[in-house]
Amino acid sequence: MKECAGSRLVLGAFRESAVAAAAEEALAECGGQPSCGFLFLSPDWLPQIDEVLDLVRLHGRVPLLLGSAGAGLIGVSREAESGAGMSLLLVRWPQTKLTPIRISRQQIEESTGPAYWQMETGLGPDEVDSWIVLANPFAPGLENWLAEWNVAFPDAPSIGGLASGISAPGENALVLDGELTDAAVLALALKGAKVRTIVSQGCKPVGEPFTITQAEENLIYALGSRPAYQVLSETFNALSDEEKERARGNLFAGLAASEYVADLKRGDFLVRNLLGADPQTGAVAIGARARTGQTLQYQLRDRITAHADLLELAKLEATEDCHPFASLVFSCNGRGQRFFRTPNHDAGVLAETFGAVPSAGFFCNGEIGPIGRASYLHGYTASVALFCK
Repeated sequence: MKECAGSRLVLGAFRESAVAAAAEEALAECGGQPSCGFLFLSPDWLPQIDEVLDLVRLHGRVPLLLGSAGAGLIGVSREAESGAGMSLLLVRWPQTKLTPIRISRQQIEESTGPAYWQMETGLGPDEVDSWIVLANPFAPGLENWLAEWNVAFPDAPSIGGLASGISAPGENALVLDGELTDAAVLALALKGAKVRTIVSQGCKPVGEPFTITQAEENLIYALGSRPAYQVLSETFNALSDEEKERARGNLFAGLAASEYVADLKRGDFLVRNLLGADPQTGAVAIGARARTGQTLQYQLRDRITAHADLLELAKLEATEDCHPFASLVFSCNGRGQRFFRTPNHDAGVLAETFGAVPSAGFFCNGEIGPIGRASYLHGYTASVALFCK
């Protein structure tokens, strides 16, 4: 048997017949018993969650189902940024071992480091090729957990997103099999599946890369022994008039993912917010811890750059040895039509590049994906898992 998949996007108020039909159609498109399913549904459907899960599992014959709430839904070449509905993907992986892991808030709080996660999951680094990760946005310590997770499973990238559409810490947003769960994180370990990732942060480097020569916590005082604020001002002033107009409020800090890359380019940086700048002290505050010796280059993000970034990364994967038969798409709720000024942007670019392969996803409250050899929590990003033949 070969890998295969089927997907359906259902929009509108909950109807039992529509959910059953979508699950049956996705099953038929999959062409056989699926190994697992991914389900993303709007908060409007949460009151009927028990019925939805029963229908999907029964009519889709799903032995393992993971999912989350999403304020907007994504399907094949289509994005529904508001309103009710569900997005479903069924996948058959005949030669893949799937291991679902439920992580609680308590586990994150009591973790003693990477070895703790190997013990808790019962998995060694060589038993995982990649992770699909869904998380509750109100769970504490997610960035610290992910940093430990990277070390525990160094060769297994994590790709996924944080649930959206919920408004309080006590609300359950994640789905595992037949119920909503209060888990902080759901992680699905894949062993034997070929997964490629796209992490489009929507930025391009501007100016020159500089070594951080003085920093404390998230404050950068000096770049190349010059005040960081001065470097920021010079970078902005060197932009063209058109770029200056686009850059107002859209400049970010890019930290090099590896210090061993000689020619840094788009995609080689972990992009973080510029939180403020002080011309008196020369300091620039960023949304990450900075350390002396790191390389930083300022970044420009706008709709033109973000479109080019996703298109370039998708075309790069299309030229390599990946023929996707399905995909999961985790797009920031800050993207979409308000940002790109056109509907269905991210889903459309992916469908145009890879064809109308079965796909499901949602608009997230934060995205997870690898930059270099480690996975990070992102914002304003499209993180995509391509399931390759």
